[in-house]
Amino acid sequence: MDSTEEPKSEQKLWVICPVCHKSNPAGTRYCEHCWGAVIHPEIPLTAEEVEEAYRRRQAYLRRRQMFKKVLIGIGSVAVLLSIYLFLLFTTDIVSRPPQNVNSNSLPGDWAMFQHDLGHSGSADSTTLVPKGNLKWVFSTDAPIHSSPAISNGTVYFGSQDHNFYALDADTGVKNWEYETGSWVESSPAVANGTVYFGSNDSWIYAFDAQSGEKTWEFKTNFPVKAAPAVADNILYFGSDDYFLYALDATTGTKLWDFNVGGPAWSFPAVSEGVVYIGSSSGWAYALNSLNGQRRLRFKSHYAIYASPVVKDGTVYVVTTNGYLYAFEGDARTKYREHEITPYWAQMYIMGVPGVTKPPIQTGFLWMKRLERPATSSPTIVNNTLYICLENTLIALDIESREVRWEFETGGTIRSSPAVAGSTVFFGSEDGRLYAVDAASGKKLWDYLTGDKITASPAVANGVIYIGSHDGKLYAIE
Repeated sequence: MDSTEEPKSEQKLWVICPVCHKSNPAGTRYCEHCWGAVIHPEIPLTAEEVEEAYRRRQAYLRRRQMFKKVLIGIGSVAVLLSIYLFLLFTTDIVSRPPQNVNSNSLPGDWAMFQHDLGHSGSADSTTLVPKGNLKWVFSTDAPIHSSPAISNGTVYFGSQDHNFYALDADTGVKNWEYETGSWVESSPAVANGTVYFGSNDSWIYAFDAQSGEKTWEFKTNFPVKAAPAVADNILYFGSDDYFLYALDATTGTKLWDFNVGGPAWSFPAVSEGVVYIGSSSGWAYALNSLNGQRRLRFKSHYAIYASPVVKDGTVYVVTTNGYLYAFEGDARTKYREHEITPYWAQMYIMGVPGVTKPPIQTGFLWMKRLERPATSSPTIVNNTLYICLENTLIALDIESREVRWEFETGGTIRSSPAVAGSTVFFGSEDGRLYAVDAASGKKLWDYLTGDKITASPAVANGVIYIGSHDGKLYAIE
């Protein structure tokens, strides 16, 4: 029977061709429809049974057709999803980071750790240079490790006495303070009239910078020692719970987080819509600032506690054992690159035929061994990196990669350098604040505090602000 016709009910018995599935009169040896297909002996069917077999066959064909359409649909979705993921993870076509994102310090301010989102550590070129004379001093009840921020005539910092302070930058008079549940070692950031800081009580706080009224607070699982960064109304900060967080800077609502594989002590830097952070797990990361999508995973082999420095599209990170790396800020790690490379290298070393030398990791520009452990975050001005190695500050030419000069102190330097004009300022665990000529490395002056200095200095309007473990914040002009 043809599939488009009704079964021939006038015939009493029928047999079904196993090839074309059409009906033939009982006793037919060769199918009348597909020209020669052999019909093996079988039990003949009545007209009603043929009709039922016909209906079952049509239902089967419909199910198979539907199944094929579903498979084609799923396959098409899978192909499109694969293309989307490829574009998402390897290009900027789908999710391009926002360009020119910044909330940098205004002229005359030092509103965040190392002055700006790139952590240059360099003050405005018109800033007056301090000469080493004490302007005022403010006492707290415990050591100060928090590096100060200065904005709109107010200096902000935390103390291990659990308090966060806001002082008049000109007189040192306290405007307001807030007591947290533990030490405040985090360096604050000020943006859009709000000051942000973390505490070892595991909270990060947002306060109205002038009135001291709390705007919001956000809890992590472990202490927040890292300094936050604010860009395009998003707050970025790391916690000891291994995560880098991105919060809405106005409301404190979490937008995304990213596991860096170890305590997030490295302070995040932001440039051209990309967030950079180091990790104690031996990696540096570049993330899309809007959604936290990982763009680059750069292998440093050793822990990175220092904060990245970004200049002209190049990112500089220094490891705890004294390796300085430079990599491209807009580079993107290839798919499974770091998982494949070890096997590739092993086959190359073994001399497997046809296996070439594996390429260097994506983004790598150069590396320099500094011989001694790095003990603070570097600073960059023009073509010079200022890096602290144990008790010595060095000036490194980033073009020739040669050391221009070295300056030795009487203690370990954990204070990140600040540059104003032609002078480099930094503190040392020998208790002194140093001013060194940026060109020659010669000491211009120093100021002795009552205990070691681990905080980084901030320079604004011709005054340098620095905290000491003697529990005092100094303003020196």
